Amino acid sequence: MNSALQTLIDRGFVKSCTNLDGLSDLMDKEPVTFYVGVDPTGKSVHVGHMVPFFAMHHLQEAGHNPIALVGGGTGMIGDPSGKTEMRQMLTPEQIESNVVNIKKQLGTVVDFSKQATDSAMGQAVMMNNADWLTNLNYIDFLRTIGRHFSVNKMLSFEAYKQRLERGLSFIEFNYQLLQSYDFLTLYRKTGCRLQIGGDDQWGNIVAGIELTRKLEKVETFGLTFNLIMRADGKKMGKSEKGAVFLDPEMYSPYDYYQYWRNVNDADVVKFLKLFTFLPLEEIAQYEKPGVNINEAKERLAYEHTLIVHGKEETEKARTAAKAMFSSDAPSSVEQRKGMPSMEMAKADLEAGVPVLNLYSSTSLCSSNGEARRLVTGGGASINGSKITDPKAVIKADLLDDEGELILRAGKKRFFRIIVK
Repeated sequence: MNSALQTLIDRGFVKSCTNLDGLSDLMDKEPVTFYVGVDPTGKSVHVGHMVPFFAMHHLQEAGHNPIALVGGGTGMIGDPSGKTEMRQMLTPEQIESNVVNIKKQLGTVVDFSKQATDSAMGQAVMMNNADWLTNLNYIDFLRTIGRHFSVNKMLSFEAYKQRLERGLSFIEFNYQLLQSYDFLTLYRKTGCRLQIGGDDQWGNIVAGIELTRKLEKVETFGLTFNLIMRADGKKMGKSEKGAVFLDPEMYSPYDYYQYWRNVNDADVVKFLKLFTFLPLEEIAQYEKPGVNINEAKERLAYEHTLIVHGKEETEKARTAAKAMFSSDAPSSVEQRKGMPSMEMAKADLEAGVPVLNLYSSTSLCSSNGEARRLVTGGGASINGSKITDPKAVIKADLLDDEGELILRAGKKRFFRIIVK
């Protein structure tokens, strides 16, 4: 087996391949150009989107050439795979803004710099399918591309089966044709021979392989990865606050660190293999009997957050997290730096702020109803003082020596209010 493919298998990425032996032989002979697509339907990807890009990192390290294909064209339609409803339509301006943000995020995992050409690494590029999709002539596209697709076969794929029950729009039905055309176009432009992606993309990938075979008489390959589920059965990348985004404005580096620090014990080693670049030999140390699982969790949180948010933010998050596990009210400025925070006018606090409004204005609670349940359930405290009355009004007399409020929700979640 090709060593790069074996790395992906050993780290737990691989679910299916259209021809594993054939792909292995090709990768042994020459560097392979491969791609994964991501539609810019929001300003940030979340951690569930990142599995193929971590795999892309390992393939690039082995000398193969990645293409990160941003779907500026397909993003204007939306992929029905794995979705229960049609996606909201975005304007071209929104999509272009999202493309810029997403490239920065993917660059934390994949090296798009020119210096990669001076090493044994493959050269990664980012492309946008809007360059060839937005100016397509519809009649020509139907005649040259559409005629190669069987509606019966398309409907046999799970992605379309699920959506037929709720309603599948014609615009979404075209998505598979466009993604297939992407693969064909990338083969023609760059010699791309491999598409990778989550296992929910199997139908789209196979369709692209078939189209390229029919028109170019060449074998291309598809490699899909396991859709990552947590040990508790929930989707990877979901938290109490919602999706775990890479954008620090949408999900703070502290909360990001805490998400990984608090994963289920049964997930730690699996996530170390998938979401860090630690050698497998080093990860194996955490599988030995008697290992301190909290040390393994801290290593996971640190190594992964370091990749995504950099050393400074990771150190802040780690310092704050350690303080919170050992104290009801972290006291030093250093301990508090990494905490999610907001500012409040002292005059507002002196006038009094209802506790439910205070909590729901932070990331700890999404609504007054959630805040009420937290307070009445005994899970709320401010600067070490437990708050059990949902009608309580918080005033300046609760400020600590730093002139701040440290809100706590449950055992592990904190929020810092800086009063000015």
